[in-house]
Amino acid sequence: MISLFLYPFLISLFTLMIIIYFSHKYDLFMDDAAHDKPQNYHSDSTPRAGGVGVMLGMLFIILFPMGWDFILPLVLAFFSGIFEDFHNSLSARRRLFLQILAALSAIWLTGSVVTYLGLGISMPYWTGVIFSLFAIVGMMNAVNIIDGFNGLASGIVLLILLSFAITSYGQNNIESLNIILITAGSTFAFFIVNFPKGKIFLGDGGAYLLGFIVAIIGIFLASKYESVSPWYILAIFIYPVWEVLFSIIRKLSIGLSPMQPDAYHLHMLIYRQVTHNNPLTALFIMGTTLPFMTLSTIFPDRSITNIAIVFCFIICYTLLYRYLYKKESTA
Repeated sequence: MISLFLYPFLISLFTLMIIIYFSHKYDLFMDDAAHDKPQNYHSDSTPRAGGVGVMLGMLFIILFPMGWDFILPLVLAFFSGIFEDFHNSLSARRRLFLQILAALSAIWLTGSVVTYLGLGISMPYWTGVIFSLFAIVGMMNAVNIIDGFNGLASGIVLLILLSFAITSYGQNNIESLNIILITAGSTFAFFIVNFPKGKIFLGDGGAYLLGFIVAIIGIFLASKYESVSPWYILAIFIYPVWEVLFSIIRKLSIGLSPMQPDAYHLHMLIYRQVTHNNPLTALFIMGTTLPFMTLSTIFPDRSITNIAIVFCFIICYTLLYRYLYKKESTA
């Protein structure tokens, strides 16, 4: 089982090293540090094709029958962002189309559809398909949004995968555990190259890919096992999910489009008002998120407990955000 982590790790790491070398030598798919973007927190031009290494490492999933059902959806999810990383941009509408196509193909091939919401609440299958589609696409974009500091997105994804590995093992689902180990190995290779020095960035392709795979795994666990509450999945996802929802609410309340980037996400405020350091910002957020994820992992079958965890996180997040925003506004 260790080899399922190690081999994808080595393939991903080797690929990332090659990309870093040739990117700097031939100026390929570089993220220019001189560009004035709200989410720009790096001082050196850096390749943003880390998703290529992660994707190649994840191809080990074809060793298992379940993995073949993931290949087409993963490729579609990856392609929805990689063109942006190669500066051959797709329009937002085409990116969304590919994301929806990836999600629908995964739902069809893996049968991962949430129809039971816990607490005795069920919904029709067609409603579950729409709900699952929205959740997958939403999670893809949520991981992309939190991909702002070295190690943040990949670190959060690794914590999610660790929780899902424990839960899969508890359900005696070895095949899903194998998929998780392969994904974790590929992702960890990127993490150690990205954190703390930021030698390469995940890019849209990598962020969409990782958001997609954890969403599918989460929906699969919740849909296949009655002892895995869908509220546990939400609680494990709560940081990136609430980051997106809070951002939408915040921007709409001041008359901005939710699609318009700005410099007021929580991780950006933490950087400016607390850590003043790129990798420390990622550690701060992972450290404050970990206790909530740990509690959810201990109680994956308890809907009420996980609902309480979700609301507790939202309250803590909102209070911290308001404190940091007020501190910055009065500085």
